[in-house]
Amino acid sequence: MTRVQIVGAGLSRFGRQPDKTGRQLAVEAIHAALADAGIGWDDVQIAFGGSDSAGLADTLVNEIGLTGIPFTNVKNGCATGGSALVCAINAIRSGAADIALAVGFDKHPRGAFDPRPEDWGLPTGYGEAGLMVTTQFFGIKIARYMREHGISSRTLALVAEKAYRNGSLNPNAWRREPLSADEIANADMVNDPLTRYMFCSPGEGGAAIVLASEKAAARLDSQPVTLVAAATRTRRFGSFEVFAPAIQGTGTPSSVSADAAQAVFEAAGVGPEDMDVLQLQDTESGAEIMHMAECGFCEHGEQEKLISAGETAIGGRMPVNTDGGCIANGEPIGASGLRQVYEIVTQLRGRAGDRQVPNEPRFGFTHVYGAPGISACTVLATQETL
Repeated sequence: MTRVQIVGAGLSRFGRQPDKTGRQLAVEAIHAALADAGIGWDDVQIAFGGSDSAGLADTLVNEIGLTGIPFTNVKNGCATGGSALVCAINAIRSGAADIALAVGFDKHPRGAFDPRPEDWGLPTGYGEAGLMVTTQFFGIKIARYMREHGISSRTLALVAEKAYRNGSLNPNAWRREPLSADEIANADMVNDPLTRYMFCSPGEGGAAIVLASEKAAARLDSQPVTLVAAATRTRRFGSFEVFAPAIQGTGTPSSVSADAAQAVFEAAGVGPEDMDVLQLQDTESGAEIMHMAECGFCEHGEQEKLISAGETAIGGRMPVNTDGGCIANGEPIGASGLRQVYEIVTQLRGRAGDRQVPNEPRFGFTHVYGAPGISACTVLATQETL
C-alpha cells in the first residue's frame, strides 16, 4: 500500500474574527499549508473539504485558483475534516493523485448550535422538548459515566484547567487566559455536572493539510510526517449518542469512538501504548475523560488518578490536547479534525514552542467524535520512525 506523507499543514487563528468570513479563514489555512509544503496551488491535483455553515469548500477555487482539479465537498458533522482527510488519503493510495489537499473551515454565530430535528431524521417534537440542545446530552452522558466509574466533579474542572493552560501557550487559540480549577468548578452551571467553562463554544477557524505520495514527498523541501493510518466509523446498535440519548439492548453501550480507535490501531500495526501525544475530542471536559478510555489509553475509572497526577499534561506520560483542544480553541465544526492533525504534525516536527512535548515524540493520535454518532481517528509518525 502506498505510504502517505503529510508535507504541509496550515491553520488560521481560531476564535471570534468579525472582520473575516469563514471562507477567508479557509483561504488563510490553505495558503499556509501550501507555503509549509513549499508548493503552489497549481501543484495540487485533487482536493476535498467541508464546512458545516460557512459555505461550499469547492467554491474556494474562486480565491485560490481556477486550475480545474477535482474538488469534492464533504459534510460529516464533527468528522467533516477527518472525512475530507480520509478522502485525500484514498486518492493518493489509489494512484488518482500524487498531491492532495484537505481543508475544513467554519464560522458559527454566538450561542449554542441550533440543529433542526428534521435534518437528523427526528420528529419535530424532539426539538420542541428541548432534546436538540446538545449540552443536555453531554451532561446526561458524563453524569452516568461518573456514577459508574467513580469520577469526581473535581476531575472535570482539572481537564478544563489544563485546556486553558495549554491554550495560553498557543498563539492561534481563542481562549488564551488560564483559569483555575476552582474558577471553573464555581462557574455557572449549564447542565449538571458541567459548568460554563467546561464546555467549548461554537467558533471560527480554518485548517488545511497537504498530503503526498512518498515519491512526490521526496521531491519537496519539507519535513514530512507519515500518516500511518486513518479510520472513520458510524454508530452501532446500542450506542448512546447525541440526538439518540437512549440505551437500547442490554449490557454496556457500544462506542463509535472505541470502534474507530481500534480500527486505526489495527491498520497502523501499533497500539495506544506507542502513542507519545494525543488529540481527543473535548466538546466538554467529560468527553475527554470518556474518550481516554474509549480510545484505549486507560481503563474506565483510571482517569481520576491519571489526571490528578498530571499524566495528561504537556510533560506527562500521555499528553492530551496540547494546543488547548476544543475547550480553548472553540468548535468550528469543519475545522476541528484538521486542527488536531495540524497540532500533531507540529509536535512531531518539534516546532510547538512553549507547548512542545519533551523527549522527541515519534507517534501521535487524533480522534474526533460528533453527532449523530460518528468518529474519525488517525495515527501519525515521524518519518524516521517507520
